Amino acid sequence: MSEPVPYKTDLHDGPVMQFNDIDVSLTYSYANYLNWLFEDRVELIKGKIFKMSPAPSRLHQEISINLLKPFLNFLDGKPCKVYSAPFDVRFPKESKADKDVFTVLQPDICVICDRSKLDARGCIGAPDIVIEILSPGNNKKELLNKYQVYEEFGVKEYWVVSQSDQSILIYTLNDLCKFQPSKIFTLSEKITSSVLPGFELVLDEVFGDLD
Repeated sequence: MSEPVPYKTDLHDGPVMQFNDIDVSLTYSYANYLNWLFEDRVELIKGKIFKMSPAPSRLHQEISINLLKPFLNFLDGKPCKVYSAPFDVRFPKESKADKDVFTVLQPDICVICDRSKLDARGCIGAPDIVIEILSPGNNKKELLNKYQVYEEFGVKEYWVVSQSDQSILIYTLNDLCKFQPSKIFTLSEKITSSVLPGFELVLDEVFGDLD
């Protein structure tokens, strides 16, 4: 199935200062996305706009930091790089031209081991690991729309972190290029990664000191 054709008018080819000036029922490309200068954070999934939740809660931020620290420590001096949101990841079907890219996401955390995918604007192509922290209101988008994107484009591990349950579920891409879910990891357990041999995440250190 081919990617959608972007909606093109002079209005949307130039800078757009207000989110309300965009017709969210239309289809857009990364070329359009680059012209959106409003403060609202949005993502593109197959050309359709998804407005992100307001600024992450303090709890969300604490969990993100607690997750990020062990990756930073482990990857110090290694080829793989880890990034936290806001960080654009573009998912090109064939052409990498801005006008031909219709999916742009901002994972909470992502690990990229192929540095050729990195450029000044972020990452173009699938990260090796993507971590999304579920927040009230974004569960459906994360579990359905993003799941499909990450599986289709070959993300090797997709971690879904639940604030409310203080748990992590890992989807690992199998030999058929389909996600295989892990058990649900909870407090007192440790997580390892098939992408990063030797890496270990202690869940008590992610959730244990939250107020």
